[in-house]
Amino acid sequence: MKPELSAIYGSEYHRMLLDAMPCPVLVVEEDVRIVDFNTAAGKILNEKRELVIQRRAGEMLHCLHSFETPEGCGHAPACRDCVIRNSVNSALVDQIPHRQTVKLELVMQGQTVEALFLITVAPLTFEDSRLAVVILGDIREITMLRQMIPICSNCKQVRTDENYWQSVESYLETHLELDCTHSLCPNCAQKLFPEYTAQQLGLVDSEQRSATSA
Repeated sequence: MKPELSAIYGSEYHRMLLDAMPCPVLVVEEDVRIVDFNTAAGKILNEKRELVIQRRAGEMLHCLHSFETPEGCGHAPACRDCVIRNSVNSALVDQIPHRQTVKLELVMQGQTVEALFLITVAPLTFEDSRLAVVILGDIREITMLRQMIPICSNCKQVRTDENYWQSVESYLETHLELDCTHSLCPNCAQKLFPEYTAQQLGLVDSEQRSATSA
């Protein structure tokens, strides 16, 4: 078994820097074999460090597809479309970072659960070693908005988990830190201001104006 990356190249400073990152971070080589990882990743891997080093990431992340074949991670039919594996391979070849959302089917305590991450993969070259840094950003809070949201059928306010009602704008600002701008769609503009045309209200784009004038 190869010694972990930090033992070869790292220093106490780099170890502390890696462990200070709140997102799970894996350092992998070809075939997505783990050579190092930080404390946040260790909580997901849930194994002793010596049992993780040189194991494939899919196996250690308990990916559902890694159990489908005796060869493990990288050999199931679904592995051809694996975002993590393909991003690592692309980063090693192109030597440029890759970023993509990935949905993983993980086996946890005998049950299959879905996890959604924003994955960032960046190439890392040190001496003769071609490595990739894999950062897994948990975006479960964002995906909560994809679930059913309790919204009033009349005033369109949204009920929060604390049973308070707030406007859609406030809800998006609170949960996604989004700022909303306001305008009028053509249907509402015609209903509220029937004396004006959509063009007078500035609600017709240039292509529509060109088509109208033609």
